[in-house]
Amino acid sequence: MARILLGVCGGIAAYKALEFVRLATGAGHAVRVVQTEDSQRFVGAASFAALTGAPVLVGEFERDPARGAFPDQSPPEHDPLSHLELVANADVYLVAPATANTIAKLAHGLADNLLTSAALAATCPLVIAPAMNNHMWEHAATQANVALLRERGATVLEPGVGRLGSKGEWGAGRLPEPADLLAAVERATAAAPAEPHLVGLRVLVTAGGTREPLDSVRYLGNRSSGRMGFALASQAAALGAEVTVVAANVALPRDPRVRYVDVETAAELQAACDDAFDATDLLLMAAAVVDFRPARAHEGKMKKGADDTLDLALEKTPDVLAGLAARRREGQTLIGFAAEHGDGALAYGRDKLVRKGVDAIVVNDIGRADIGFDVDANEVTIVTAAGERHVPRAPKDEVARAILEEAVALRSAPTVAPEGRA
Repeated sequence: MARILLGVCGGIAAYKALEFVRLATGAGHAVRVVQTEDSQRFVGAASFAALTGAPVLVGEFERDPARGAFPDQSPPEHDPLSHLELVANADVYLVAPATANTIAKLAHGLADNLLTSAALAATCPLVIAPAMNNHMWEHAATQANVALLRERGATVLEPGVGRLGSKGEWGAGRLPEPADLLAAVERATAAAPAEPHLVGLRVLVTAGGTREPLDSVRYLGNRSSGRMGFALASQAAALGAEVTVVAANVALPRDPRVRYVDVETAAELQAACDDAFDATDLLLMAAAVVDFRPARAHEGKMKKGADDTLDLALEKTPDVLAGLAARRREGQTLIGFAAEHGDGALAYGRDKLVRKGVDAIVVNDIGRADIGFDVDANEVTIVTAAGERHVPRAPKDEVARAILEEAVALRSAPTVAPEGRA
């Protein structure tokens, strides 16, 4: 998967840049977009933002809400300079469409807008896709600028030949088709075979922590914030999956690429999962489901009495993961999570793998203050029938990517039954 910075210049061919973004994100690449002011006359920033899931920048002094991060990254703590941070994070910078004016600026090192400033600061591969009238393309000045850019190591694509933007015009100057642009970008980064994608897969994620009412005010719950589940959902969407999240009491920003179903109790989470499971290819059960609930919730608010104690009758909540595993169909991959405290966590994870009848268990130690619940980092061990994979402490989006890599490997590998199961 590559991080692609896309620069869009003013021209009728800008509409093709939208299709390029759709193809690139569908193939699992993360995309950020910078536009020239004139390009907004043809395609608005909102269209690119909707497809990339990231803010679009136009001005050099415009604040970037993502602080230079791509959709698969966590933003830094400080506000960096956009034209430096974006290209520092990018694996490739594609300018498409590139007008004759912008090509001239790039050839001579001018940096009078965000797009050209970023190009001058870029150390990643630069791919330029010209689009203009055939007379402008064939002009000696343009050809000299293209030759200079190529001499300096930039990849300048040949424009297509055919009908041009103006009525009756025909010749060389058409922007290459979006699929050809994507192929050029992947060649520049050698990213095409580097990482499997999730295009076409339906992913169901549970996130957060359930709450079981004691009365009309109080509840039994846990400290899960939903950060790990939401990170899994965003990473899966970035890799091209169709993602649904069953969110149990999660107060975090939402990814526009993801569908959310909000629930509160274990029973509600079970019902939502039951509804979505048959159409699911990959289940990521990251929610912390409360193990016990009051046998009977008080209808009003319980008042303090003379006694210093309160006796509660509790009953088990449904084992949602085991129930789903019992009805799984061929082709489904199920990954559970185990939040453990201290010694014996891995042994419990191996036991849970067999008991639940799933393909993997992600074990993390919630006894540490720097990982686990309601923090931005995590450290996990992924337990499968074939062995274990330790993922060192890292931001949760990076841990999520490692878990999804393991999920892809599980789906492509021959089935290995956990010890103790047929």
